[in-house]
Amino acid sequence: MSGLDTAFAAARAADRAALVGYLPAGFPSVDGCVEAFVALSEAGVDVFEVGLPYSDPLMDGPVIQAAVQRALDASVGTSAVLDTVRRVVDATGVPTVVMTYWNPVERYGVDRFAADLAAAGGSGLITPDLIPEEATGWRDAAARNGLAPVFLVAPSSTDERLRVVASANSGFVYAASTMGVTGARAAVGDRAEGLVGRVRAVTDLPVAVGLGVSTGDQAAQVAAYADGVIVGSALVATLLDEDAADPLDALGALARELADGVRRPRRGR
Repeated sequence: MSGLDTAFAAARAADRAALVGYLPAGFPSVDGCVEAFVALSEAGVDVFEVGLPYSDPLMDGPVIQAAVQRALDASVGTSAVLDTVRRVVDATGVPTVVMTYWNPVERYGVDRFAADLAAAGGSGLITPDLIPEEATGWRDAAARNGLAPVFLVAPSSTDERLRVVASANSGFVYAASTMGVTGARAAVGDRAEGLVGRVRAVTDLPVAVGLGVSTGDQAAQVAAYADGVIVGSALVATLLDEDAADPLDALGALARELADGVRRPRRGR
């Protein structure tokens, strides 16, 4: 079993969803990012997403864009991201995937990237702008290196589209709760539960829901029907908060709230 398989299986055995936490590499600094992931691990986050800073994001909202820009200003590139994965995995043992738009991987070299990500201890790659039909080279390289290719589905995805994506996926399926960019919301998209059910009809892979979760109550709401709860913008916002006495402490506190949320009893199940 891969690290991702083990993490989701352990959560399932405990009758809860796994908590997936995202932060961009190089934010608030290269060392600070590693320290932040250690804090997330200590708070109970089960899986990490390390974001690769990219200058032209398609689905990142203003919070993540602001953090990514700081990393870009510090010249954090693909090699630094891979080194961050290595340091985070060494420090925490938490299964770690990279989330990136496709262009940096293609520029780095698909086979080289897969080999270097595996050597760093990474578990897979989430590619929001790469569709399975155009990912044959990446899927082959991922398979050779024991990595999980993770593709996205959305409420607008047809049942046939879900079958195509699920058949190409490994590790877990990333279900976007709503159409639009990332960001904390007052409520998680009301179509997310139906989307999870539709994905489960075509695959046995875990289904993790992202986009919009920012509180323990919202995490518990999504954890009642999903296999994973993905949180990014809310975590990044705590590190961006210039009024916080200690942003790292604030990050840990929010992560503990979210971890408690996914561990609440699942009523009716």
